[in-house]
Amino acid sequence: MTQHRDRWGLPLGIGAFAIWGGMPLFFPLLQPAGALEIVANRIVWSLVFCLIALAVLRQLGDFRDALRSPRTLGTLAVASVLIVANWSVYVYAVNTGRVLDAALGYFINPVLTVLLGVLILRERLRPAQWVAVGCGAASVVVLSTGLGGLPWISLCLALTFGFYGLVKNRVGRTVPALPGLAVETVVATPFAIAYLVWLGSAGTFTDYGVGHSLLLMSSGIVTALPLLLFGAAARRLPLSVVGMLQYLGPALQFLVGLFVFGEQMPPARWAGFVLVWVALVLLTVDGIRQARKTPRPGLT
Repeated sequence: MTQHRDRWGLPLGIGAFAIWGGMPLFFPLLQPAGALEIVANRIVWSLVFCLIALAVLRQLGDFRDALRSPRTLGTLAVASVLIVANWSVYVYAVNTGRVLDAALGYFINPVLTVLLGVLILRERLRPAQWVAVGCGAASVVVLSTGLGGLPWISLCLALTFGFYGLVKNRVGRTVPALPGLAVETVVATPFAIAYLVWLGSAGTFTDYGVGHSLLLMSSGIVTALPLLLFGAAARRLPLSVVGMLQYLGPALQFLVGLFVFGEQMPPARWAGFVLVWVALVLLTVDGIRQARKTPRPGLT
């Protein structure tokens, strides 16, 4: 059984982050639908996909339990607001030619997560982590001064996803990933449907034929599938490997923005990215060293 788990863990993890990394290629296909219309469709069709997956994987019981718990439902409602905000900013960034800013946001996220641990969870940082946080802060300063303003897209993505991870951490031990996502989409779906109905009544609903409609519907699969793959991989891989895999998504987004969409990389942007990459190297090396120092439980 262990060999089976080990054999599939890495391909599943790479598959999840490859889909996330390739998403900038998908959302332009949904134009001329606007960012909010795309996100509304993403929410509705994600719920449909999640309900089907819950039935297939026999996790409907976990889904019902989460809905019946006021505390869990409230926590996941907060998570829903954060992830919808994250999706909205991300789709806006991709469809306005700012994929590199989006990639930077997800590169900054691990550094911000460490900082949130200090500010909210009162964790103590090791020296290497403090240096990494300093490099992350310096990158924001360099980008702000060199590009004439705060990299607000990057910061919004990092902040919303960082707090989303923090909120999900509070329920992660009691609610599996798929039922959790299903509850989050249930919370957001009434608002998404209301928005789509309003677009239709206002005569601004995007209707470009069956093909375009199918693409909008497929956004639910594109949203939920990588999460399922990631959840399966996380159960099979050591935490240190999962931590390193998380950089694959923004790395692919960076390459897509640079080479596919031809976005510009002035010196200030290169400097900002390099500082963030240095921070990530420090966090990765420090995490590996710490993992090696931690005693491993005996094999049974």
